[in-house]
Amino acid sequence: MLLNYKSFTLGVEEEYMVMDPVTKELKSHEQKIVQEGQKMIKDKVKAEMHQAVVEVGTDICKDIDEAYEDISTLRKTISDIAGSLGFAMGAAGTHPFSHWESQLITDHIRYSEIVNELQEAARSNLIFGLHVHVGMETRELANHIANSTRYFLPHIYALSTNSPFWEGRKTGYKSFRTKVFDKFPRTGIPEAFESIEAYDNYVKLLMKTNCIDNAKKIWWDLRVHPFFNTVEFRICDVPMTVDETICIAALFQAICAKIYKLRSQNMNFIQYPRPLINENKWRAGRYGIDGYLIDFGKEEEINTRVLLYELLDFVDDVVDHLGSRHKLAYLHKILEGGTGADRQLKVYEETKDLKSVAAYIESQFLTGI
Repeated sequence: MLLNYKSFTLGVEEEYMVMDPVTKELKSHEQKIVQEGQKMIKDKVKAEMHQAVVEVGTDICKDIDEAYEDISTLRKTISDIAGSLGFAMGAAGTHPFSHWESQLITDHIRYSEIVNELQEAARSNLIFGLHVHVGMETRELANHIANSTRYFLPHIYALSTNSPFWEGRKTGYKSFRTKVFDKFPRTGIPEAFESIEAYDNYVKLLMKTNCIDNAKKIWWDLRVHPFFNTVEFRICDVPMTVDETICIAALFQAICAKIYKLRSQNMNFIQYPRPLINENKWRAGRYGIDGYLIDFGKEEEINTRVLLYELLDFVDDVVDHLGSRHKLAYLHKILEGGTGADRQLKVYEETKDLKSVAAYIESQFLTGI
């Protein structure tokens, strides 16, 4: 039986921080970067709720190489525009020392509504994430794959950890970003839905009862996209470099393809309940790749690095169909050199200076491009 791996297209969204090139503080760009960017790359660059944030998104990419080219071009374009306007760019889940209280909110009706409803939870939500969309043949398949891939969210989140500092403090977490985001409703690991109809009915009920006005206000770590045939992975901190982003995107794509292959053989990955997966998410955020996650099959703690190598083995039989082996190989480099959080902490240990950490984040923005 020939399986169609071509349907697993990719879309990647990254959120970047806009900084003052001298003080390294977060700085409002008054949407100048977005306005200039839209002249060159159209709607691939967007404003975000805080004026010190710029969001970019790729086209629909047929494979990981196309995604790499697209994200590289976006980083380079935004960096050049920012430089010409007197700003600097960086990619990390949180800024090391800027305070959210001093950051301006973008003047837009959607953001006004969110701030009005969520109040300080929204105003303080000064964080930077990575979203990876993986294309699906049908929404039914998307729901099946979303249910099964929930188990792997903490593993890949550990790999992306890149926010150890918050408002000038060393938090003790490798990723403090999700702790900030947890204040929002409808966040975190989702439940499994028995069918796409069950998911759609859930969304309809929330809309009917005025909990939400559209399905994009479901901010889970993973969701079947309300309008497109994609599964959207939203758990990760934005990685510091393009190579890390592309490695993580390739891993999400490969896991989806593997679950699809199992399904074609009338098999599936065991569905674990949300409270168990949450235990692993907490560990991943706290310790990154240096901790232990629970292997629920064996009912024991296993070194996170060991589990990531096992994950590579698990998807090994689909990566050549996807053409992503060379990009997934970067996972070994992350495990050797540490995640963005590990590298930020190393700079801080050496300098005891958070401005140096922010300068390091800035210096890494175009690495590998």
